[in-house]
Amino acid sequence: MFINLKKPEKLRRGDKLASVSLSWGGPALFPHRYQAGKKQLEDAFGVCVVEMPHTLSSAEFLHANPQARADDLMQAFSDPSIKGIISTIGGEDSIRLIPHIDLDVIARNPKVFLGYSDTTVTHFACLKAGIASFYGPAVMAGFGENGGLFPYMRDAVDRVLFQSDPIGALTPNTEGWTAEVLDWEDPYLQSQKRKLHPCTGWRFLQGTGRHQGHLIGGCIEVLDWLRGTPLWPDRSQWKGAVLFLETSEEAPAPQTVARILRAFAALGVLDEIHAILFGRPGGDIPPTQFRDYDRVLLDMVNNEVGRPDLPIVSGMDFGHTDPMLVLPYGFLCEIDCDQQTIIIPENAVLD
Repeated sequence: MFINLKKPEKLRRGDKLASVSLSWGGPALFPHRYQAGKKQLEDAFGVCVVEMPHTLSSAEFLHANPQARADDLMQAFSDPSIKGIISTIGGEDSIRLIPHIDLDVIARNPKVFLGYSDTTVTHFACLKAGIASFYGPAVMAGFGENGGLFPYMRDAVDRVLFQSDPIGALTPNTEGWTAEVLDWEDPYLQSQKRKLHPCTGWRFLQGTGRHQGHLIGGCIEVLDWLRGTPLWPDRSQWKGAVLFLETSEEAPAPQTVARILRAFAALGVLDEIHAILFGRPGGDIPPTQFRDYDRVLLDMVNNEVGRPDLPIVSGMDFGHTDPMLVLPYGFLCEIDCDQQTIIIPENAVLD
């Protein structure tokens, strides 16, 4: 089963984009970092980024006022002059917006919505409202990259959000990746590029032949929080899905990932999906330990769910390492395990 979501119009140079703080009040705590991300986004794509009424409010105010955060989101969706919405940064309590989100407002106003991490909550609100959204960089993390944007990320944003052609093949980053933390409190570090690890490609762990399904997923810890809420998709929406998962900068252990996957299995999710895409683990985890996550994926799928033919691809370039891909929710994804290719054969945005 494939779900049919409304596609937004593509972004164009000159468009006005809204930045929204849906969780943590990072822009007020680190204004130079926010301004760096805003400028790099505007310079790279020729857009104009505007703040909603509470985007720059203090972290204390935003934490105390989920209604205000939701109001900003609703205003951004409702304003016809705003062509796209970008999360400023993640956090840990977007889930508190759920009672204040008007799904009808989102449904009536399909437009590009971009972000990752805790923003997974808002992506699932878009999914519930029946519109496509996009898992990718935020203003402060991604567009705020130290020393300038990664070409891999910039090209992904351009191809998915600014072009109405089919997205086509997703290709691994080859220029090096990083999860290094440079102190955002020090403005002088903004111009210092982060150290890169060599890229080793994506790992096709199991599966044969070609498989396809619609993309659903996000940050695995946030998905765990969403279980049982009104935004959790019913079983029919998981049927035939390609589940994409990634772990946050808090670096949950492989055993934690296993427990969350076990809960997904109990809900029937792992029985319904057609494949798993797993991002490179986030946080301060040595690359030598990445295989521990592979073993957890294989053990859960093979030994606990009994699906040794389910395709699993790990080490992918999305989530809490940089640079990152942009993944469109609800769109068809084709995985060829024999050729080791991943293709999105349709356009994600309209002319």
